[in-house]
Amino acid sequence: MKALLQLAGIPRSSYYYFVRTISRPDKHAEMKTLIQAIFHEHKGRYGYRRIKDELRNLGHQVNHKKVQRLMKELGLKSIVRMKKYRSYKGNVGKIAPNVLDRNFRAEKPNEKWVTDITEFKLFGEKLYLSPMLDLFNGEIIAYTIDSRPRYSLVSKMLEEAFKRLTEQDHLLIHTDQGWHYQMSKYQHALKEKNVTQSMSRKGNCYDNAVMENFFGILKSEFLYTQEFESIEHFKQELANYIDYYNFKRIKTKLKGLSPVQYRTQTLHVA
Repeated sequence: MKALLQLAGIPRSSYYYFVRTISRPDKHAEMKTLIQAIFHEHKGRYGYRRIKDELRNLGHQVNHKKVQRLMKELGLKSIVRMKKYRSYKGNVGKIAPNVLDRNFRAEKPNEKWVTDITEFKLFGEKLYLSPMLDLFNGEIIAYTIDSRPRYSLVSKMLEEAFKRLTEQDHLLIHTDQGWHYQMSKYQHALKEKNVTQSMSRKGNCYDNAVMENFFGILKSEFLYTQEFESIEHFKQELANYIDYYNFKRIKTKLKGLSPVQYRTQTLHVA
């Protein structure tokens, strides 16, 4: 062994330190197992910050830097996001002012909603999704899906979302300048419910950043991580994912709670 160490140019002290270290039990083994379990339970959708929050929910006090380091050692990394479909077709109706003005904070449910349309390509076909998101907690309160981006895609979703409203609510709905939202039928539906309409400035995706962010999450965590057998199978799995997103997927800005958990806890305290 002495001759081999001399040949390799390695000091004896370094060799014996390495032997002691490699045989020593991994003091982070339990934490690594938990991190792997959380990562795979959420199908690679969680990065180190949300895994840190989930660990704390389980009673483990650990900082995000440690979780980040252990995930790197384990080779675990969340998935990259993708871009979304654009529905702008020029001025086909009335353009509303940008009342929201990037103030994405809402003090209570049904105060500020945002919506848009995104596109999926599957089995040589296109599907269009129209969800409504409550800025109070990021919850998807209604959605519709169709093979064409016709107006009913938006009107049916709006009808379902309005079931959430009470007489005490004073709601603002923000969108981009997509042709659906410029239509008189859409604007009339909002006026009937005394809803304030708001629109992003032309070509400015940051004015509806929360909706853009949701589409990125949806595609990276759902569309690009699963195999689908048919269009119907895709729709079933989409329903499952949105249920997961609302009820189970935690968010750091919601104090480590899911959207529904945060809404329920906040209303209970109030």
